[in-house]
Amino acid sequence: MSASPKPARLEDFVVITGYSGAGKSTAMQVFEDAGYFCVDNLPPEMIRGLVELFLHEGSKVARAAVVSDVRGGEYFEALHDVLEGLDRTGVNHRVLFLDADEDTLLTRYKETRRRHPLAPEASVGQGIAAERALLEPLKAHAEAVIDSTGLKASTLRRKIADLFLPRAPATRLAVTFQSFGYKHGPPRDADLSFDCRFLPNPHWEPALRPLTGHDERVSRYVEGEGALHDFYDRLFPLLDFLLPQYVAEGKAHLAVAVGCTGGRHRSVVVAEELASRYRPRKDLFVEVLHRDIDKHVPGA
Repeated sequence: MSASPKPARLEDFVVITGYSGAGKSTAMQVFEDAGYFCVDNLPPEMIRGLVELFLHEGSKVARAAVVSDVRGGEYFEALHDVLEGLDRTGVNHRVLFLDADEDTLLTRYKETRRRHPLAPEASVGQGIAAERALLEPLKAHAEAVIDSTGLKASTLRRKIADLFLPRAPATRLAVTFQSFGYKHGPPRDADLSFDCRFLPNPHWEPALRPLTGHDERVSRYVEGEGALHDFYDRLFPLLDFLLPQYVAEGKAHLAVAVGCTGGRHRSVVVAEELASRYRPRKDLFVEVLHRDIDKHVPGA
């Protein structure tokens, strides 16, 4: 017997469109973070072919989002017909239209110093006017029209997620606590960085020098003068405030770096304590990394 064909899994197909500078890139990031298969700057005629591919038996794509806008040039005018075609075929799809007032769009273009795709040789204002005339009829197809005027990127992300994504029981933020040594350079990807070189340095104790912050004797030495507890008394409330803010913002990953001179003693103690404190929280996924713990440097 031949194997039965595998059914297509396409459950949700989102078309993101709207005005240049209104937040379409931010919108696509929301869907990317939610696990959608995403394509930016897709000409409308290619949407048909992409949907047919997703509907083909055995396709593993269940959720997809595409951005189609005036960067597609003359091909963009076909988007209206493509959306009507999706309506007729019964494909489960939704349209998100990003809007903003003219002053906001002008300001954003000035900040980025980009040319408008519809007015590469003319003013941005002329490009915006031409774009409005072209896009206005598409609003009728949109499940949601979001005006990003005055919205911060984090607020826009939350608004899109609330309208288009199913609510999860809990949103988890992946937090990495990383120790490092300043002698080896600071981490390039740190969102927050704390310098703990003010703490007692076990390197100057011959018996402790070959050990690391994983050793209880090193921990006791670093804690000995009381400065570490004073540091925690200030650091814990700061992180207790910041972490829920990042969760609410929809941030996917936060890198918290803790540095000492060599990255083997003090920073390891602090990074381990932070990981131990925040690992039980259900809204966080915590890991700890020690970048320089195996590096031996004089004077560390």
